[in-house]
Amino acid sequence: MPVSVRSFAKINFGLAIGAKRDDGFHELRTIYQTIALHDVIRVDVSRGTGIEIRCKDPRVPGDESNTCWRIAERVMRSLKQRGKVVINIEKNLPVQGGVGGGSSNAVATMFALERVLRMELPVRERLRIAAEVGSDLPLFLVGGTVLGCGRGEEVYPLPDLPPIGCVIATPEIGVSTPEAFRRWDEFRAQEGKLTPQVSSTTIEEFSRSAFEWLNGTLSGVPAVPGEQVANGQVSGDRAETLLLDLVRAGIENDFERVVFPVHPELREVKRLLERNNSSYASLSGSGATLYGLYKSPEQAEEAAKALCKAGISARATVTLGRGRYLERRFV
Repeated sequence: MPVSVRSFAKINFGLAIGAKRDDGFHELRTIYQTIALHDVIRVDVSRGTGIEIRCKDPRVPGDESNTCWRIAERVMRSLKQRGKVVINIEKNLPVQGGVGGGSSNAVATMFALERVLRMELPVRERLRIAAEVGSDLPLFLVGGTVLGCGRGEEVYPLPDLPPIGCVIATPEIGVSTPEAFRRWDEFRAQEGKLTPQVSSTTIEEFSRSAFEWLNGTLSGVPAVPGEQVANGQVSGDRAETLLLDLVRAGIENDFERVVFPVHPELREVKRLLERNNSSYASLSGSGATLYGLYKSPEQAEEAAKALCKAGISARATVTLGRGRYLERRFV
């Protein structure tokens, strides 16, 4: 029988870009956060051979360049199984929008294949396969609030934050991640800062800011889950403190420095989020998706409506903690 899995999106609470590594990737630091918006992946295995990708969105590749295809091929080989793998992708998340849609789809494919085959990969093997296919795949094996290091594939679960109202804005703009990194390297070179010492300082500053924010924030998180959370949201005072601490920590996404000058309309979307009462707004990943954080889901709903009226595609959602992420995984 086919198995369906929810494929949740992520946003980044800040992203610091460090030195270029010997393998061609950049050293990164970020805090990933899963959110409730999702695609649905349906997987079936029958007699035969090969992998087939089905999706109504023409922007989603149907060949081996699709991360779902690459994950399925590796999982079948690792579990020493044969069969015709059919992967249906119900696409709701933006394609190449900075919210990890393709990576999340791939990890959802892994979970679905394990259930269809009634076999499980060892945890280390899951992580190995995920990191081999893409830098931000491993975070979706964990979910919730996650520290990302290395090129983003080294993930460390952090204590979950309470649910936070969130608006995801998806302008009709394409942002190439490799091009964004190239522009970052040019930016650092022009500033005379392209040295390991200065790059590592950027990473250290982010790490210090993130520690200060999390240390202040988590000290107020209730010992009993849900103690200060009602109807899926944080109490007003608690949410305000959490978001103010995030702003005070000065956590930023370095990609904004090189993406906004090329796509000034993205800067305007961020300002629109802020004008509509967002306590914190940022580019997610290299974009083009932006998000705003709000004290309550109700505020997020109002802001999403305002952005839609302004001609910006926007949806309200909430951040998704690790427990809910794992509980809601299977449809």
